[in-house]
Amino acid sequence: MDMPAQELLITELIKQYETFTGWGDSSNWKNQDFINLSEKIREKTGASISHVTLKRIWGKVKYDSLPNTYTMDTLVQFLDYENFRVFSMQFVPVGKPGEQDLPKAKPVKKSFRSMPYALGILTLVGILLVVIIASRTEHPKPPIILKDYTFSSKKVITSGLPNSVVFDFDASKSPYDSVAIQQSWDGHLRVNVSKNDRQHTSIYYFPDFYYAKLIVGGKIVKQHELLVESNGWLPIVEKQPVPVYYEKKDAMADGKLSLSPEKIKERNIAMQPTPPYVVYTNVTDFGEIYSNDFTFETSVKNNYNEGAAACRLSTIYILCKGTAIWIPLSAKGCVSDIDMYFAGYEVSGKKNDLSAFGVDFEKDVPLKIVSHGGKAQIFIDNKLVYTVIKGISRAKIIGIVFRFQGTGSVDYVRLTNGKVNYDDEF
Repeated sequence: MDMPAQELLITELIKQYETFTGWGDSSNWKNQDFINLSEKIREKTGASISHVTLKRIWGKVKYDSLPNTYTMDTLVQFLDYENFRVFSMQFVPVGKPGEQDLPKAKPVKKSFRSMPYALGILTLVGILLVVIIASRTEHPKPPIILKDYTFSSKKVITSGLPNSVVFDFDASKSPYDSVAIQQSWDGHLRVNVSKNDRQHTSIYYFPDFYYAKLIVGGKIVKQHELLVESNGWLPIVEKQPVPVYYEKKDAMADGKLSLSPEKIKERNIAMQPTPPYVVYTNVTDFGEIYSNDFTFETSVKNNYNEGAAACRLSTIYILCKGTAIWIPLSAKGCVSDIDMYFAGYEVSGKKNDLSAFGVDFEKDVPLKIVSHGGKAQIFIDNKLVYTVIKGISRAKIIGIVFRFQGTGSVDYVRLTNGKVNYDDEF
């Protein structure tokens, strides 16, 4: 495929991503959007495309060569196409003018008697063209006026999962026949509804901080904050389309939060050939504690390293309103595949030496984060391994999440800023 054709396909791909994610015009996307997109692509397809590569494809970073087939296949698979070839066949003509010999028209003998017939045909064709053009002409839609719409929600239960949310909305003045409600940034969680309806309900399967959106004509007209709380520590095994929930008591062993492989297998969840991800999540209102001023301490261990889980990928998340902090840990040989993010500051293992985040998971690994005065220090095994010196945004902390490839354990959790103190020894 020549360069211009693939560039046209990339333009079409970007347009579909804008619609699919519900984020709108990608020229306005920020660095965090590409980080989030990279994570979502990995979660859905199992393949990794760094946020830097995404920014190159989107034209945010200068890049003279075209992306490879693996990258393009992964990008379109996120959009539910089989591969890039299938995608390209739908948007690029198979042949080009001049590539095939067109049959030559036979000469028509002119005669006086055929002229009335010809004139009649021409008149009929002209009328048909007028009708077709008139039917295809799109009349401009009235402008979308934001104040014409209302959008609110209420949770069915105060906390706990799964949780249904009732959305109340008024989109009766929409110039379009239907509108959409989207649970979060994820375009998979968008549902079309009639503009004449007044309510819609959705189920949230994971606790988190969300921005629910009311969308008209592809434009976000209203959005509001929605905190879905977990009601304490909630052990989850990630599965599609619905995760598998456990009670906290099912994941307690020797004074640790720990879901054993045997407990996972009891629910008919296979550990091989593709190990599941086990999540321990606690989303709640911790009080006035923010990403730029806190101390966090914990001790973790990834307890499973069989087969495809040899890298023992593990991530500790501190969820915040509108952003997050995540600290990756892995087996020492797998640090190329990890990324770190700190409330606006990012670093990729593909472009940086993150070998200090490779650990010995045969024992518990202490982790400590100290964020204060625009700087954050990260300690692993009681050693300072990384210092973030810029780019830390201020956002309210609303959750703590541990995510283990296979399964893992957490010994204790401490979160404080001197005024707010959260301590759990399990």
